[in-house]
Amino acid sequence: MELREGVPRKTPRRMHLERQDVRAHGRIFSHDLFNIGLARSDASAAALKAAGADVLSGTLDDLDILRHGAASADGVIHLAFKHELSLTGDMVGAAAADLRAVETMGDALAGTGKPFVVTSGLLALAGLGRIGTEADTREAGPRIDSENAAVALTKRGVRSSVVRLAPTVHSNLDRHGFIPSLIAMARHHGVSPYVGDGTNRWPAVHTLDAAHLFRLALESAPAGSRLHAAADQGVAFRDIAAVIGRHLDLPLVSVSSEQAPAHFGGLSSFVAVDILASSARTQELVGWRPEHPGLIADLEQGHYFQSLVSALRTISASR
Repeated sequence: MELREGVPRKTPRRMHLERQDVRAHGRIFSHDLFNIGLARSDASAAALKAAGADVLSGTLDDLDILRHGAASADGVIHLAFKHELSLTGDMVGAAAADLRAVETMGDALAGTGKPFVVTSGLLALAGLGRIGTEADTREAGPRIDSENAAVALTKRGVRSSVVRLAPTVHSNLDRHGFIPSLIAMARHHGVSPYVGDGTNRWPAVHTLDAAHLFRLALESAPAGSRLHAAADQGVAFRDIAAVIGRHLDLPLVSVSSEQAPAHFGGLSSFVAVDILASSARTQELVGWRPEHPGLIADLEQGHYFQSLVSALRTISASR
């Protein structure tokens, strides 16, 4: 039993950190759980409230707030990351902030046996030359250090697990991910580009399927497990660019690696990466079954491009 504002509660308390697709969090939250989420902005706070959660205001740099929130929770899902900092080229700084947050919350949970779900990325498996699995690990690197620190917490009495997100988490809730960025860049340059022959592949997952996996990880992931949020094992980048070009009525073009920065900006180091990832072990461990459209089918629904048209109309009307 917990006390909150002097009122005893028998329902468990969860802490949920802010993410740009926070509106999908309703899929993680449950009516039989008391949820609390960390929000760094008024918009995120409003989205958390709409999803049925209470709000703890703060950022990844507010370590005392993170420590207190984790210590008072029955379980933690860590979703936040300084994506805006990484896109400026400071991936090392963004990853260092993430590691500090993981270590701080891990210290607060040590010896409790409580679940702690940490977010990592499948981009860490780039360059394997084969399908990556949940058993694949790296010794060190940005975000990898946080992943390894989370798994190491199992030795300190925490039921920690890691969800490796596909680089493309897509749906009509996606406003700031890779796909909206690629669409905006294509429109700006008047072409829909890909690098080389465009056969490099990206794993993908629907936002709501990813949200469901986080919920399952919190509830039942074995200590120390690494889980893959990948419904599509790998979608050829040329196929992604082709759909974007068709919906925007722009030509599909190949660019060289030297030309990529001019077209893709801060994403140029990612767009030629080739990754294949399996989620077979994840599905076996926690019973995850992706049920929403794959990336190409989702793009073909057109909502990404309808959102763009609406945004442009809003801008024009404000002039």
